[in-house]
Amino acid sequence: MPRSFLRPLVLSTGVISKITEAIAEVTVSVGGRRATGRGSMYLSDLWAWPDKAYSHEKRDAALRKLCNRIVAELPAMCGGKAAHPLELGMQLHESVCHGKTPPVLARAMCASPFDMALHDAAGLALGRSAFSFYNTPVPLPSADRYFQRGDACRAIGQIIRRPRRELRAWYIVGRNDSLDEDMAPWIRDRGYRCFKIKLLGRDNNDDVGRTVEVYRAVKRLGVKNPEIIVDSNEANPDAASVKDYFTRLEAADPQAFAALGYFEQPTARDIIANPFDWHRIAAVKPVLLDEGLTSLRLMKEAVKQGWSGFALKTCKGHSFALVAAAWAKRRGMPVSLQDLTNPGYALIHAALFAAHVPVINGVELNSPQFTPAANAAWLPRLQPLFAPTDGLHRLPKEIPPGLGSTM
Repeated sequence: MPRSFLRPLVLSTGVISKITEAIAEVTVSVGGRRATGRGSMYLSDLWAWPDKAYSHEKRDAALRKLCNRIVAELPAMCGGKAAHPLELGMQLHESVCHGKTPPVLARAMCASPFDMALHDAAGLALGRSAFSFYNTPVPLPSADRYFQRGDACRAIGQIIRRPRRELRAWYIVGRNDSLDEDMAPWIRDRGYRCFKIKLLGRDNNDDVGRTVEVYRAVKRLGVKNPEIIVDSNEANPDAASVKDYFTRLEAADPQAFAALGYFEQPTARDIIANPFDWHRIAAVKPVLLDEGLTSLRLMKEAVKQGWSGFALKTCKGHSFALVAAAWAKRRGMPVSLQDLTNPGYALIHAALFAAHVPVINGVELNSPQFTPAANAAWLPRLQPLFAPTDGLHRLPKEIPPGLGSTM
């Protein structure tokens, strides 16, 4: 389904103004009970596949084609036999994430709405939340190999908590946004107090100036204790440039520096081809791996390089995100939950994930900011979730089975 952005989202890699929403339906049978689950995800080619050799139209067509292939081959891609939903989801991830074009991150993104729909369907069939599948430990071969004791199910079960109903909301500050015209209404009308600043990563004087400008603007607009994070979408050339950014920011405005929670994926996503030593830098402020976490096999390498933790996204797959979160938590590493402008089903899924998993940032849900029309079917019924007030997304008191497709 085509979606147009209310206003362009400017990244270091380019500008997003239109996008395709992939909506998946998966039917499962559990103990003779059948149910159909749903999931969705934006096919964000500029984020997952920022290759200038291909136009947006060609990348979008290739991603649609891959989604259609998954539709045709889903049972085989999930292993071809009955298994725990997470095992099916991990097998799907491994089946899809091979090949060079589209690259691995784009492939995982295409598989993610099917993984979500599969879990949603299993929960609906059982009349249970999909987050309750880990109460009784069972073998999960595709995930167990990443845990020293071979107990992925137990590790996931240990991090699942009673869901929080209120989650801190984040406003995305693009490079060209007017702070008074674009941002001010969200602070005044919806009480936002958490801000993610998109940096260009090319000139630290410019990036520090923008960070300070945003911080001082939100203070001027009445936010007493703002929280900020920054994201250059891999545009920084190296780790030294991040250290320099931290040093310059602290010198320019110590309060803005103190308000900075973490830096999200500052350098190139291929951490094998572009390794950096983050240990000393991460001791100043956390540096979280996002686009670079394309395989669970890279988790140990991330620790070796000194990355602080993981910026998780549900667009890499529900199963993948749960395994990565459990693995990180066993090592005392922080995890956050970032966004891909998730609309509708995907927004609900991300909110439920953040409600059940101990993430450090609340939840980033920016489709209300960029593609509000995609959420129309859920309003006003889920107004407190889709249109936050007092800077908080609020889940309903009663959460239905599955992953929220029936909310």
